[in-house]
Amino acid sequence: MKNRVITISREFGSGGRTIGKRVAAELGLSCYDNELLQKIAEESGFQENYIKEAGEYAPGGFLSNAFSHRGANLNNADYLWRIQYKVISELAEKGPCVIVGRCADYILRDKADCLQIFIHADIKFRAERIVKEYGEREESPEQRLRDKDKRRAAYHRFYTDMKWGHAQNYDITLNSGTLGLDKCVEIILSLY
Repeated sequence: MKNRVITISREFGSGGRTIGKRVAAELGLSCYDNELLQKIAEESGFQENYIKEAGEYAPGGFLSNAFSHRGANLNNADYLWRIQYKVISELAEKGPCVIVGRCADYILRDKADCLQIFIHADIKFRAERIVKEYGEREESPEQRLRDKDKRRAAYHRFYTDMKWGHAQNYDITLNSGTLGLDKCVEIILSLY
């Protein structure tokens, strides 16, 4: 029997991380989000902040070749992708869990019994939520959302050749702005 893993991909500000943590708590499972960054940092030798940023840029940008000597002719992004792939695969092999982001839906597509979820919401809901959760910034919340989602989509597309957020790539997509975070949690729990 393969392990039952929930992967949660999400638009920035949609509450996907919060939903994942709540689902994991309700089911008594480990939830890997920032913990995943820690594990990748331990394996790679890179700082967590660098890894967090690197996970949202397709190769060729700021990641290019500053430390390309770390992996046999790999740029930083490719090197981190390999470690991320390994860490996520190992976590899924250990047992049931919830994994937020980091292309886990793609990485585990053939390795674990996965429930693959995408959380989204309209821009107004997400803009209000990120201001509440993360505070004001110089750029508009809407611009922050567009920039972050654009980077996530490019990263996902580069490494998976799949369209990020495209309904056919997930078992279910949930609109947290319409349903609310509580209902999203309830729905996911009912599917597990």
